[in-house]
Amino acid sequence: MNDRVTPAMHALPDGEAELTLVVRLPWEDVARLGQEAGRLAAQWRRPVTLEEAVSHRLRSSRVAAHAKPSGEQPAAVTAASASVSSLPARPPAEQARQAIDRINGTAGTA
Repeated sequence: MNDRVTPAMHALPDGEAELTLVVRLPWEDVARLGQEAGRLAAQWRRPVTLEEAVSHRLRSSRVAAHAKPSGEQPAAVTAASASVSSLPARPPAEQARQAIDRINGTAGTA
């Protein structure tokens, strides 16, 4: 049984809602979120969590989706889907090692 007491969704004072959920992601996607958090941290000049990076990415996708005609996906979503689906199958340990190397900036130096 789940011991969490926090509700799955609650209203925030600024008029937004906060959702609590668990998402299973491939290591490549986690690495991309880490890179996005790093980029945002440099832009905002403060530490940025993965949760903030996800929220920012979702908001950016939503704004881009509203700006495009119906039926078109935002370029960021389309590019991410294409890059993830075109990756060759590799063992999870290899995926994790490569993702960590990319985050640390050591990919391709071995």
